[in-house]
Amino acid sequence: MAKYGRSASKNVESTMRRRKRGTLKSSSGQKVKSRKQAIAIGLSEARAKGAKVPSRKSAGSRKRSSSRKTTSKKR
Repeated sequence: MAKYGRSASKNVESTMRRRKRGTLKSSSGQKVKSRKQAIAIGLSEARAKGAKVPSRKSAGSRKRSSSRKTTSKKR
């Protein structure tokens, strides 16, 4: 079963094109240069149109795993 619908794919495709042309803007009005941000905007627009896109993850499930080990101080 496909995760994303065809219309969502088309939406992300057009968003990427707008980023390349330099016409894609974020909600704050700044030009979008990041590829990841452009994809996120495309998926968000697709969701607003009602396309088949998985819902965003909640803030609780996006916790980062700590990659740094805590070391005890030597005295």
